[in-house]
Amino acid sequence: MTSQTLLWLELSHHPAFRVGGWAFVRRSPDATLSGWAGGERRVTAERTALQALLTALKDVRGPARVLTAAPSVAAIPGRIAAAQAGEDPPSEDLDLWAQAVTALGRGDIDVVRAPQGDRTSAFAAAWAELGRDRAKDKGPFTSAIPKPNLAKSGVA
Repeated sequence: MTSQTLLWLELSHHPAFRVGGWAFVRRSPDATLSGWAGGERRVTAERTALQALLTALKDVRGPARVLTAAPSVAAIPGRIAAAQAGEDPPSEDLDLWAQAVTALGRGDIDVVRAPQGDRTSAFAAAWAELGRDRAKDKGPFTSAIPKPNLAKSGVA
């Protein structure tokens, strides 16, 4: 059993339609699996990444590792560090950036690239696309990923 929470977080953003979707799978230290997917219309890729990360970390207590193939999510800690050093501060979505600084400022959350071919990342990416498509058709939403589906996520 691991002492940290593991999260696989993926995004899907369509710039032409300005619609984004996200999904994550979470394995708690006690090996409990959960997952959520969501999406929104009229949103930038950066805002989608921030919303996804903040939603994934919402109820996390203690150390966590976020695995992602999404460059915009992987770049968030670097953007925060650069902004704190006075280089290239964000000019939009300041409310979300402030929350991200607080969430990642605890120092016990790592955001790393998921290994290529990671089955759980692929599972989350498929749900992120579903979230994007549903948001495009029906508007903003957030929904739990059903437990039977999570059982197929590839999390050991």
